[in-house]
Amino acid sequence: MNRKGLNFVLQEGEGQYIEFKESFNNLEKEIVAFANASGGKVFLGVSDKNKVVGIKITNKLKSQIQDIARNCDPNIFIEIEEFENILVVNVLEGKDKPYSCSSGFYLRAGPNSQKMKRDEIIEFSKKEGKIKFDQMANEEFDLGNDFDNYKFKLYLEKAKITDNINKFDVLKNLNLIENNKLRNAGVLFFSSRITNFFMNAVISCVLYQGNTKTNIIDKKEFNADILSNFENSYNFILSKLNTNYIIGRERVEKLELPEKAIREALINAFVHRDYFSEGHIQIDIFLDRLEISNPGGLVSGFDQRDFGKRSLPRNSLLMDMMLRVNKVEKVGSGIQRIKDSMKEYGLIVDFESTGFFTVTFQRKDVGKNAGKNAGKNAGKNAGKNAGKSERQKLILRSIGKGNFNQRIFAEELRVNKSTIERDLKELKDKIEFVGSKKRGFWRLTKLIKIILTG
Repeated sequence: MNRKGLNFVLQEGEGQYIEFKESFNNLEKEIVAFANASGGKVFLGVSDKNKVVGIKITNKLKSQIQDIARNCDPNIFIEIEEFENILVVNVLEGKDKPYSCSSGFYLRAGPNSQKMKRDEIIEFSKKEGKIKFDQMANEEFDLGNDFDNYKFKLYLEKAKITDNINKFDVLKNLNLIENNKLRNAGVLFFSSRITNFFMNAVISCVLYQGNTKTNIIDKKEFNADILSNFENSYNFILSKLNTNYIIGRERVEKLELPEKAIREALINAFVHRDYFSEGHIQIDIFLDRLEISNPGGLVSGFDQRDFGKRSLPRNSLLMDMMLRVNKVEKVGSGIQRIKDSMKEYGLIVDFESTGFFTVTFQRKDVGKNAGKNAGKNAGKNAGKNAGKSERQKLILRSIGKGNFNQRIFAEELRVNKSTIERDLKELKDKIEFVGSKKRGFWRLTKLIKIILTG
């Protein structure tokens, strides 16, 4: 601290990071408030009117201030600096929030240190990860009536846990029991329908016609137990993506996106989501991308520089349960595995953390390449040389995958748009047009869909 710096502080006045006090009375609440927020400085010897009044600085005073910080719960680290007749108490942001003092919990909000009420303390603790959703005992769940023994047996088989031990003892050994109540993690695994207890646990999967949310082709919502929801949403994604055929000694089918990357992103959404949030896991499949998003950004206290290098699970008990059935591989390496897998495919993956954590997988532009890829399978000049029958098969495949664009298809197959229009008319018993002329789309009839997918 120097005179120039002090003059600047005095001119700016109190705020989010600055507090003036003439004495050290009630200093503990200011220290706690700054530690619970982003840190700050308390200037002892300065009045509320930004005037230096000074304070008698002694070793005893410094010791008293240190004792105040140590007596907070948990204790708070501070640094004390002298400048002329002013004592500056520098409070760092706490790493073990929330902090309290003898008079309660406080939080810095602008120029004020406000005392938190009960519900505010609870919400603050949730935000800071001190109250773990997955480890909370569920008072509403009845182990006798709500517990699905079949799902429990399947889990034990997958986890290779013997089932000749008393059910209650197994649950205790899995750390799923507290005060004779099933913890939320157990409810997510062993209730027949999660939404009976958590309405936000539904998984929404949507396939769109293009690159926006204007037209929905297919939509599914899953609300069973957490493992069933995971498998169902994973299968939904795979069923909507394209399969490429690699011709060599043997024809090899290869999904357009790496399956292990999809599984990893999906399991992360289940394990790391914020279950206190009213939001739900959302899966959106567009023509150019796949998005998997879950409520809650990065866990509080997580250093951005460690992203992809280590794991700080929001729901550690859920993570442990998934590890036991091999849904999670090496802890902390999931993000890097997603990156590496997408790099092998020559595609981009993006991660965004706001109120939601979203993983976006780039898809090859299947709309523009629909005709080209289909043409390659039929021959380089499919449009010119392939017969009408082959061309119409390509149209049906493209419509079935939700990729069909009449103009682009005609260009890629090197035929007139009128030719494609004639093909569509001849296929009217197998396809139907849904919606308006401007925003509508072609889809397969149920019969042909069964034939192509069955």
